[in-house]
Amino acid sequence: MSKKGEQIAALPMRWDEDGKLKVMMVTSRGTGRWVVPKGWEMDNTKPWKAASIEAMEEAGIKGRISRDAIGTFKYDKVLDNGKKLPCVVRVYPMIVETLKKDWKERKQRRRKWFSPKAAARRVNEKQLAKLLRSLDHKPRKQPVIRKLLKAS
Repeated sequence: MSKKGEQIAALPMRWDEDGKLKVMMVTSRGTGRWVVPKGWEMDNTKPWKAASIEAMEEAGIKGRISRDAIGTFKYDKVLDNGKKLPCVVRVYPMIVETLKKDWKERKQRRRKWFSPKAAARRVNEKQLAKLLRSLDHKPRKQPVIRKLLKAS
């Protein structure tokens, strides 16, 4: 596990029956605030694959994940010893295909679908909020998402 302050995250998404984009957020274990499924990079695992594993462990979701990050955000990770480690998180969009009823951290977290704008209002990280708001208008036109949708 690297502690150099670089993390990976999945941004789970789907389109509802009205064609509106929804993103899934999970609550953090410590504070219960809304976050994207994220974690440390894993040795011998591609970063997008590690993000996919985090999405399964934290939110019980499987899907197609992009090999390209859609953006990054910064935050201060509070470590077990109370110190803060500045982190940069690379965010990989994921088209959700399966929602599991039972998953590793289901007793420690809640998961919920939001519109990108509603999700942006609930997160503490300004850069993540900006990234989420950027998905509010024509998300299918964003190159990383367009490429992911074509791959299906």
